[in-house]
Amino acid sequence: MQYQRSRNPTDLKCQTISDFQHRRKRIVYSRESSYSRCSEHWLMLKPLVKWAGGKRQLLSELLDRLPKKWETYYEPFVGGGALLIELYNKRMLKSAVISDLNEELINLYHVVKNYPYELVEMLNNTEFKNEKETYLKLRERFNEIIGNPKYSIERAALFLYLNKHCYNGLWRVNKSGKFNVPFGRYKNPSLPPKEHILEFSNMLRNIEILNLDFEEAVLSACEGDFVYFDPPYQPVSETAYFTDYTSGGFDYSEQKRLAKICKKLTKKGVYVMVSNSNTDEIKELYDDFHIFVVEANRFINSKADRRKGATEVIITNYEVERRETNSCTLDVFI
Repeated sequence: MQYQRSRNPTDLKCQTISDFQHRRKRIVYSRESSYSRCSEHWLMLKPLVKWAGGKRQLLSELLDRLPKKWETYYEPFVGGGALLIELYNKRMLKSAVISDLNEELINLYHVVKNYPYELVEMLNNTEFKNEKETYLKLRERFNEIIGNPKYSIERAALFLYLNKHCYNGLWRVNKSGKFNVPFGRYKNPSLPPKEHILEFSNMLRNIEILNLDFEEAVLSACEGDFVYFDPPYQPVSETAYFTDYTSGGFDYSEQKRLAKICKKLTKKGVYVMVSNSNTDEIKELYDDFHIFVVEANRFINSKADRRKGATEVIITNYEVERRETNSCTLDVFI
């Protein structure tokens, strides 16, 4: 099937939030304000993908511990981008840099940003059925073209389909780098609607998308910028093993490297927030930072009774003012 290139970003934006394009506003945002108080026909986004370690259940805790204000927002382990999206929904996103080592996830974001209409057209494919046989067939096709830039749009569409129909929305590859998660057997999984993809494209318009190691992804961070690190978590026990978000893994030496980068950023005057598991090892790495223990459900566990009651830590290199309202002025494109 042949596709034409999307119209330029300005035309694309005009079709997503019609009345508010080409205007720049300054607004004052209160963390505790409701959506209705800062909304002008704003389509509320949610993550395009299900993602292991996603932060939607922890958003209120994260939002309550943001810096007062910042310049560019960085998220080097973006995954599903729950906090990024929430900042956009609340008009707190001026400019951003996101990154992830998962090449297929980053390809999806590039396609959504640059070819949203082509992606929507491909997602309307009637072959995308909620059947095991179809799933296995499309998984095989995905593995045939995985990593191939000639098929970027098809890869993005298949990535979304597989993410919504596979078991628990997992990303897992074998030693050959092929996706091997089994069929999920959900009753009625749904793909993102056209309006959601177009608005997501609008959000990404002012965001730099990288496929780099976390250390490289924050090299350009300067004083006054804000970096949120959501790395694969340190295992809380010997049997806790789900920390491999990429084939390379993320062991304790990587956790130490991350802590070292956080300290370097602190010396540069960059605001840093980190989320991780509540373990002695992690708290020792950040013993000179502010550490908050919070409750969180871990939806990735296969046993529902083990998804509740877990605690995590939110770590900051700045003091958090827990006030009823905390306002910041930001330039926002709407």
